[in-house]
Amino acid sequence: MGMETDFLKSLVLVADTGSIAEAARRQGLTPAAVAQHVRTLERDLGAALVARAGRTVLPTPAGNRLLLRARDILKEVSDLPTLVSDDSVAGELRLGAINTALHTLLPQVLGQLAKDCPDVTVFIRSGVSLQLFEAVRNDELDAAVCLHPEFALAKAMQWELLREEPLVVLAPAELHDADPLALLRTQPLLRYDRALGGGKLADRYLRKNGIVPIERFELSSLLAIAMMVHEGLGVSLVPDIDSPLTAGLKLAKLPLPDSAELRRFGVLWRRGSVRARLVSAFLHQARKAAVA
Repeated sequence: MGMETDFLKSLVLVADTGSIAEAARRQGLTPAAVAQHVRTLERDLGAALVARAGRTVLPTPAGNRLLLRARDILKEVSDLPTLVSDDSVAGELRLGAINTALHTLLPQVLGQLAKDCPDVTVFIRSGVSLQLFEAVRNDELDAAVCLHPEFALAKAMQWELLREEPLVVLAPAELHDADPLALLRTQPLLRYDRALGGGKLADRYLRKNGIVPIERFELSSLLAIAMMVHEGLGVSLVPDIDSPLTAGLKLAKLPLPDSAELRRFGVLWRRGSVRARLVSAFLHQARKAAVA
């Protein structure tokens, strides 16, 4: 049976996107070529693997059974360059990242990684820290830039600090001389999502200081919060991120008068991974960016 891994990749993308045309676009192929890949698999295996349901293409029961193995096969094939290379760094790094990292350190880190290791490709999944931790633990991701877990790490896992961020009161620029605690008590609050690590820190600080805020919104995007503060919708208590995306906004960052907890984010990875060389190359660039 002359089955090609490209044919399996086409099948996986058709199943993931529900569209032959979209699967073709992602592979740089024509829809006819992707359809031929799927038909060849069906002929070789003697079973229908996909079927149309309206405008969507869905896997059949036989197709779903094949997909369970196909994903593992494609992952193992993508690992082969890493396994056989000697001193070179090549292959796909599966990386997770919280939004803060995507808006701050990560573009610089990945830009330098691409220059130094041109044979490395990177798949990036965004998510909250707990989701990314589970993905690394389950070997769905090789590493993640995330907050330190609120529980002890298993011996197979390792985490390294990249950045510590104090809480600040984010206010419109014209309030740069105001008392930050007075602003939290008197101005509408754009609350950082309490389900997230930074939001939990902010909530603990408000409670500790007996501040009952006038809540306007609660949202999970620090970038969106900064834009809303710029528009005069209120103030916020957030980790002090350093993002070029907020550089053009008219904002004041007011330090708190007493010490507060720091939000700490870094890199999490599994020890002994087949992609350890890729993770090490990423870590090298992340460390340089963190101290720059």
